[in-house]
Amino acid sequence: MKDFFELPTNLPVPQDDGACHHLLNLEIPTLILPSTQGRDLNLKECAQNPVVFFFYPRTGEPDVSTPEGWDDIPGARGCTPQSCGFRDLHAEFKECGFQVFGISAQTIKFQQEFVSRMHIPFEILSDCQYLLTDALNLPTFEFAGERLIKRMAWVIDAGKIIKVFYPVFPPGQNAQAVLNWLKKRNL
Repeated sequence: MKDFFELPTNLPVPQDDGACHHLLNLEIPTLILPSTQGRDLNLKECAQNPVVFFFYPRTGEPDVSTPEGWDDIPGARGCTPQSCGFRDLHAEFKECGFQVFGISAQTIKFQQEFVSRMHIPFEILSDCQYLLTDALNLPTFEFAGERLIKRMAWVIDAGKIIKVFYPVFPPGQNAQAVLNWLKKRNL
């Protein structure tokens, strides 16, 4: 099995291109996304409670090599370390009163395999129809004919995005950075 936690040391670092500046203080729209738990989740209803949404382009598959050119895209590599960072700190997010959801443009079937294999304790949502991506004009990129969402994380409270983490690098430290921000905010 390929080690998705081992990131090359020479990965290009993503730069802030301003693609998320418009998100701060936006209300979460009424959109329904499918979840890895087999339910449809109304984002607006979910966002009425404190929540963290983190986004990633795509997770890898066991025994499948990293696609050629993937490591050349700033911010593309690291979806498994990012997701597992939130997994490992999930209890601390709950202690702070926040639910956690992952979101990507991958299908639910693909994400369910990942959730099972990596023992992810929270739901991952599929925006494979780009409902949220298009509604909020989220940053994306094209790779091998696929449109993928760029890596970011949002802190949401009372239905609004109150903090945006973008760009995210290194991805494996995203969950800790979000948790640190939440703890400082609650002091």
